Amino acid sequence: MGEKSLTTEEIAKRLKVSKLTVYDLIKKEKIPSYRVGRQVRVDEEDLLAYIQKSKHRGILESKTVMSPLTSETSVFSNDALVISGQDISLDIFARYLLEQKPGRPVLRAHIGSLSSLMDLYREMDGIASLHLYDGDTGVYNIPYVKKILVGLPCIVFRFLIREVGFYVKKGNPKHILSWQDLKRSDIRFVNRERGAGIRVLVDEKLRIYGISPSEINGYQTLAQNHTGIAAMVAFGEADVGVGIKSVALLTDLDFISLQKEHYDLVLLKKTNHIDFIEKIQAVLQNKKFQEELALIGNYDLTDIGKIIYETNM
Repeated sequence: MGEKSLTTEEIAKRLKVSKLTVYDLIKKEKIPSYRVGRQVRVDEEDLLAYIQKSKHRGILESKTVMSPLTSETSVFSNDALVISGQDISLDIFARYLLEQKPGRPVLRAHIGSLSSLMDLYREMDGIASLHLYDGDTGVYNIPYVKKILVGLPCIVFRFLIREVGFYVKKGNPKHILSWQDLKRSDIRFVNRERGAGIRVLVDEKLRIYGISPSEINGYQTLAQNHTGIAAMVAFGEADVGVGIKSVALLTDLDFISLQKEHYDLVLLKKTNHIDFIEKIQAVLQNKKFQEELALIGNYDLTDIGKIIYETNM
């Protein structure tokens, strides 16, 4: 067959998906890739292998855990330290944490903030990434930790700050600027699944502004990640969705900023976690790690590694 190198544009056409979906597959290491200068490339043989594997295995369940360093998958296990959340910064964090030799496998689970927090309440061994907005206080994460992890000793680290807003078509042809605009009959919205931090933000803002979900065309239309929302808007399947700025910058979409969100890390303070806590702090304060984060996304790293909430054992 011969070696042939494909660009992301060529892969998108071959699979009949958006470039955003291709980037997401590459980011999750489902398709091996490499760089030629600034361009991402994939060998045709690797793409064909991915297609063949997908035919046989189907779509992985949402609760499947994937190691950041291999393509192997595993279910949640008390023998491993699971880092949950979808942002690419967590893949980098997992890699640096593994270099600290935590003594257990470090795995990634691509599940939402609220679901991750509920797993901690069930005393799963892991680190949950949170971006849960509380409309009554205007504060992220801590109100939810206090309510859900009641009676459980825990520690919350400041991780990073991201910008969230509306994804709209280039030039914002429908002039979507506020939450109230989502009620308009000519607007089609795309939402996130229950348990996702963005879904919590949407529901809290609708509550604050007195907007019923039934007033929004597309409230029940769901995408599983920021990339999926952006792709639906880009392909005209929706007029607007909510997501983070860094994904919008990879597309030909406009981004209408709404607010800054705090993206924090929380874990239980178990006896066997004392060493993990020290290793987590070491990674978060690592300058090389911080520099790598600064290169990949529009992140504000102010106070990264700071303990913002803690309860005793």
